[in-house]
Amino acid sequence: MIKLNVNGEAREFEGDGDMPLLWYLRDLLTLTGTKFGCGKGLCGACTVHLDGQAVRSCSVSMNRLEGANITTIEGLAAQGEHPLQIAWAAHMVPQCGYCQSGQIMQAASLLEGNPDPDDLQIDDAMSGVICRCGTYQRIRAAIKSAAGGGA
Repeated sequence: MIKLNVNGEAREFEGDGDMPLLWYLRDLLTLTGTKFGCGKGLCGACTVHLDGQAVRSCSVSMNRLEGANITTIEGLAAQGEHPLQIAWAAHMVPQCGYCQSGQIMQAASLLEGNPDPDDLQIDDAMSGVICRCGTYQRIRAAIKSAAGGGA
C-alpha cells in the first residue's frame, strides 16, 4: 500500500505500482483538471507539484510516491483565487485551454522558487509546457502580473 497526500488529504493506493500518477489522479480520484497530452512527459499538460516541484504526472509511477505530497490544479486554490489564476483571467491567456492547468502549475513552481523572474527566466522555466494556440506572450504577461511586476 502506498500512502501519499493529494491536495492536503491523506490517500492510499493499493493498485499496480507502475500506474502513472496521472491516471491515479484522473481515473481514481476524479481530479480531471490535470490533462493527458502526449503521455511521454514532453508537452507539460499533465504538470502537477510533487513535494513542491513541477513534474509531469504521466511520467511518475505510483511506486515512487510513498509519503509524497501532490498538488494538482484543484489544490492550488480551490476557489480560483491564486494570483496566477487571477492573472490568467485578467490577461485572457486561454484559447482552447487544454494546456492551461499545466501552464499554471509550472508557473506556480517557478514563482515559488523565483518570486520576481525576468523574461528569460520565465521563458526558460515555461519552455517545457507546450501551448498549441501560441499564447506565450500572454502567459509571460500573466506570470509577471502574478509576480507583482505588472505587464
